[in-house]
Amino acid sequence: MAGRFYPDDRADLATAIDAVVGRARAPLGPRPVALVAPHAGYVFCGSILGEAWRQARGHDYDLIVLLGTNHTRADLNGVAVWTGGAWRTPLGATAVDVPAAKALVAADPTDCTEDPAAHEREHSIEVQVPFAERLFPGVKILPAVVGTEDLARLERFGKALAQVVRNRRALIVASSDLSHYPPRAEAEAVDRAVLAAIAGFDPAAVQKTIAAEMRRQVPGLATCACGEAPILAAMVAARALGATHGAVIRYANSGDVPSGDKNEVVGYGAVAFTREAPVLPPATGALSPADRRQLLAIARASIAAGLGTPAKPAPPCPPAARAERGAFVTLEERGELRGCIGRLAADMPLCTVVEEMAAAAAFQDSRFQPLERDELPLIEIEISVLTPARPVQGPGDIVVGRDGVILKKNGRSAVFLPQVAPEQGWDRPTMLSHLAVKAGLAPDAWQEGATFLTFEAEVFGEGDQQ
Repeated sequence: MAGRFYPDDRADLATAIDAVVGRARAPLGPRPVALVAPHAGYVFCGSILGEAWRQARGHDYDLIVLLGTNHTRADLNGVAVWTGGAWRTPLGATAVDVPAAKALVAADPTDCTEDPAAHEREHSIEVQVPFAERLFPGVKILPAVVGTEDLARLERFGKALAQVVRNRRALIVASSDLSHYPPRAEAEAVDRAVLAAIAGFDPAAVQKTIAAEMRRQVPGLATCACGEAPILAAMVAARALGATHGAVIRYANSGDVPSGDKNEVVGYGAVAFTREAPVLPPATGALSPADRRQLLAIARASIAAGLGTPAKPAPPCPPAARAERGAFVTLEERGELRGCIGRLAADMPLCTVVEEMAAAAAFQDSRFQPLERDELPLIEIEISVLTPARPVQGPGDIVVGRDGVILKKNGRSAVFLPQVAPEQGWDRPTMLSHLAVKAGLAPDAWQEGATFLTFEAEVFGEGDQQ
């Protein structure tokens, strides 16, 4: 799959992996026993792959078990284990741990077979191998395609796997994408439900959640998790190895990529299973001038990449920007608005939000045509890092110039950043009238029956750095 799912040039592949791992959130602390990671093309799911593997970097492993999804063999009703040789990618050859692979087949002969043919056209394990090789040079792998969703068989296989690796420093990686082909909003709802069940660490509950989501007949939904089988097997094995906690690291879908179709998306999630409780980073904290410069550089590099324009490589994510924060990215050209899109939810690392919202502001703001290459030198970038939104009793609690405002009424909503009203010279009633119109309501709709949330923002732009 080199040249299709991931770069076929050694340097380009190493750079791509280093970039997504470098921008991922800091590890939650405990050593992962198992991970869930996606397996689409790196252009679509590379950031989520980086988030998953970043949780393992810095820990010592001598074996990485790669549990793949069966996309290609309709007759596979068990586990196909690769028991010899090595897997070669542009980064080099990654050796298979032959004794461990053969021991796995011997530990569960009912479910496991030595079946290299099941791997020949299967990409779900292959896209993980470069991350294993790059982050853990010289580590050996144990590849297995899990081709059954029968929970009794998966329980048996997972326990056999735990038995084989119990005295090893092993990491188990379950390769799976999430929902396939619903519209973006529906995908987010389905995927959040499935990820919550996975983090709950109960295989039976995961199957029940998936069945319930499929019964809802979501338009376009073909599956909730193409790697349901490897996920469940990894959960069983991790539990048998002493893991007690599951944590969703990050979620995205193919619609988040500028070139992605928003009407038919595929979901991607990163999950870690650990023996100790994860340590969540704080969600607030001021950014230093250096942090601000790095975030602005990340935003500009993201836009340049979307235009296919050579640019300086994006800097690594500063530690202060790895906490989960909401943010908006605003683009201006010759003093006029050219795009503004943000994410209110504090559920992703700030540097990732900035990277993705910069591209969205440049190419997905429906008020404007997508940014053209010759406009890149003309735009100026501004970033607004948000505090968590909180409800207020009414309009009288809103302070113009300090508060950003979210208005909600009759199923409609709209948001203004704190700087909007001062820039336009609006007082509070005028601002709220414009906000109501933005939500598709009458100008006076804010006066009765509306609810409000406010937030504050740390605002900085490229003009401030000169």
